[in-house]
Amino acid sequence: MNRTRLVLTGLAVAAAIAMSGCDPQPESESTATAPSPAAASAAPTGSPATTAASAPANDAATVKACADIKKDIKDNATKIAKAEKIGPPAGHFAVSAQWAAGSVAILAHTIGANDAVTTASEKIQNEMMSLSDAYNKSADAKPSKKALEAATKELDTACSAA
Repeated sequence: MNRTRLVLTGLAVAAAIAMSGCDPQPESESTATAPSPAAASAAPTGSPATTAASAPANDAATVKACADIKKDIKDNATKIAKAEKIGPPAGHFAVSAQWAAGSVAILAHTIGANDAVTTASEKIQNEMMSLSDAYNKSADAKPSKKALEAATKELDTACSAA
């Protein structure tokens, strides 16, 4: 079972790496994230911690990452529902593989996001992998998704600040 999981996870990682190069960044993004000279001169003074906390977090990469990650979560939920319809005992492999694949998709879209979104995304990834492990261990697994729901709410909070 572990060998199958390893192979499936490896394939999912390889696919995510390959897909990460398929989404070209718009050229205007580099100008959107660079602060204007007026904004740089109007930056608040004070300790570095105060300045970092008051800096705007709505860079284009973070906004795009939030949108992509939320889309990944919805897409994964749809695919999980289809895989669950297969039913035990074989269906648990499909569900486990889909949780792992969903985790990798989120990883691919986290690149370039701010720290708050990245941290929240990592929690979602960890919860998805925990669900993958739970389904991989038992054909009749019905693990709780409360930790994943809490991590998703944390992502929503981080994205709303972006």
